[in-house]
Amino acid sequence: MDNMENQTPESPSSDQSGASQPQTPPANSHRPAEDSKEWKLIEKVLTGMQSEQKRARRWGIFFKSLTFIYLFALLWMIRLPGEDAQLSRPDSYAAVIEVNGVIAADEDASADRIITALRDAFEDESARGVILRINSPGGSPVQSGYVYDEIKRLKETRPDFPVYAVIMDLGASGAYYIAAAADEIYADKASLVGSIGVVGSGFGFTGLMEKLGVERRQYTAGEHKGFLDPFQPENPDEKAFWEGVLKVTHNQFIEQVKKGRGDRLQLDTPDLFSGLVWSGEQAVEIGLIDGLASSSQVAREKLNTDELVSFTRQPKPWEDLISRLGASFGQGIATFMNEQTIELR
Repeated sequence: MDNMENQTPESPSSDQSGASQPQTPPANSHRPAEDSKEWKLIEKVLTGMQSEQKRARRWGIFFKSLTFIYLFALLWMIRLPGEDAQLSRPDSYAAVIEVNGVIAADEDASADRIITALRDAFEDESARGVILRINSPGGSPVQSGYVYDEIKRLKETRPDFPVYAVIMDLGASGAYYIAAAADEIYADKASLVGSIGVVGSGFGFTGLMEKLGVERRQYTAGEHKGFLDPFQPENPDEKAFWEGVLKVTHNQFIEQVKKGRGDRLQLDTPDLFSGLVWSGEQAVEIGLIDGLASSSQVAREKLNTDELVSFTRQPKPWEDLISRLGASFGQGIATFMNEQTIELR
């Protein structure tokens, strides 16, 4: 017992200076940096940035590839026009020029396009002649007149180069004007041919405006400057004047048809120049056309070839796009100018 009481606990070891040794901290008193919230947040941000960079690279590759494909397609579309067609053409053929739809300056059947095709055909030594393949209700007498005159001019430069017109479903008004310049005209027995006349039309809204209580205010310099205004009552003198203008244009049309058709026209036919249309079968009888035949028949029987080659100039896709963009841009400028200035029209 005495021995046990005299024993004291063993004190911690100390160095010679008497300083105590530092104790080892508990293992879980401090977490490693990798397990801290701050580190996890940084890791998440870096991972997101890395994913975003990968995504950006993928999109960059995609858009670069798309740009390359677009440029390649653009270069392919603007290659030399007609190059492949030139290589594949037969030794001799009929040059076919389409006159489809409304004849107007901004349509497919514009004078510029038709005349360009005509000149190409007349300069082609392998072409045996031209076939104007017509399916049109007519249109601008000015555009039709341009084509008519150009056919006559080209015929003078190459008199032995025949020009035939073949009317499909419809060859009326300005379309027949063009056909009359050809050496001969053909159609199907059920085709509609003729309509040798001129029309100018519009609407009158004066009664409607009175009912709505709307007053038209127009300011002009010139007594008859607004004579075609649909919101003004019709003036008998101005109506007579306008009909006189149409009559002059009609007479010009008639004279060109007479020159083109010559003594083949049955001038004693009632209403020949009244604007009526006839079937192809009737048109043969009154001299408006020379016979019933298709384009292939005319090529085979008149030009001694079974080959038909289109000379109609089709706009390239890039030209059409530029044209549309240019038209939109021009329309925007015109709208702005119209809002800022007095119109002269």
